Amino acid sequence: MAVPCVRVSREVGEETRQRLAEANLVDDGYDITVVDGQLYVPVTDPTAVPSDLTVVEADPPVREGQTMPADALNFDPSYERIGNVAIVDEDDDERARAIADAIMDSDLPVRAVLNRASKIKGEQRVRDWDVLAGEGTEVTHREYGCTFDLDLAEVYFSPRLATERHRVTEQVNEGEHAFDMFAGVGPFVIPFAKRGTTCVGTDINETAIEYLRTNAQRNGVADRVTGICGDVREVAGEYEGWADRLVMNLPHSADEFLETAVRLASDECVLHYYDIQYEDDLFGPGERAIRAAAEPAYDVTVETRHTVRSYAPKEHNVVLDVRLTR
Repeated sequence: MAVPCVRVSREVGEETRQRLAEANLVDDGYDITVVDGQLYVPVTDPTAVPSDLTVVEADPPVREGQTMPADALNFDPSYERIGNVAIVDEDDDERARAIADAIMDSDLPVRAVLNRASKIKGEQRVRDWDVLAGEGTEVTHREYGCTFDLDLAEVYFSPRLATERHRVTEQVNEGEHAFDMFAGVGPFVIPFAKRGTTCVGTDINETAIEYLRTNAQRNGVADRVTGICGDVREVAGEYEGWADRLVMNLPHSADEFLETAVRLASDECVLHYYDIQYEDDLFGPGERAIRAAAEPAYDVTVETRHTVRSYAPKEHNVVLDVRLTR
């Protein structure tokens, strides 16, 4: 059975395994194998694997003694895991419940199975779920050494952005002031704070902010994190000129908040601006919008143009890392 695996040389195998484990990407239902001097590490979500690693299809053995969902079905089901919850995306009710039963009867460490019942919707970017097996929609997710409690039915969260969040976190310096304008449960704020920054996160979703505060406590950074429920445009006056680093992860409408970002920026500030654009001009609209909002008060230097992932046919989720210098 074809399984997505990261392929690396044996010399860097353990280092790579640890790196993938920190991102909660190792598929523990299969054995790590060696073929012709190359190590194959099975992964749960190939789209979240760092871009410098090679993902291939391989046929690793099922971990001895492990029963997998495919063992009870006549096909290999598609699912992803967040913490100890499995998520499927099935339109056929009967098929969805058969997959859920197979997952629950397997040896996977799963306590519930959810089916996506709607697209992401509304101002708070949440979706409906059908609980196919087990109970509840609250999960505990672990990512690069941080732990996040969240309720999938109440807040927006994407585990597929783990690698991107880590890429940004690696740029953060101790002593910075960092502001996440659409913070959710804290997947940027918490790792930033663990690197010694003072962080503010705002969100219009009250439940998300409650989780952010809980997650700050759980990860031992509550003294460096402030969570504020409200529209960042109404909060900005209290933090004018404060931020050395800004995160704007609201891809469909971040451009509407750029004037607020400029208000928040200190004399030298790095802006991480997320956008969704068509492949014929991925970065141009975002860069033009940033320059229109920031110049001439700031010099604008685009330091990174990066494609995060495919979003839809001919559309991509992209990010611009931009330095604003007064």
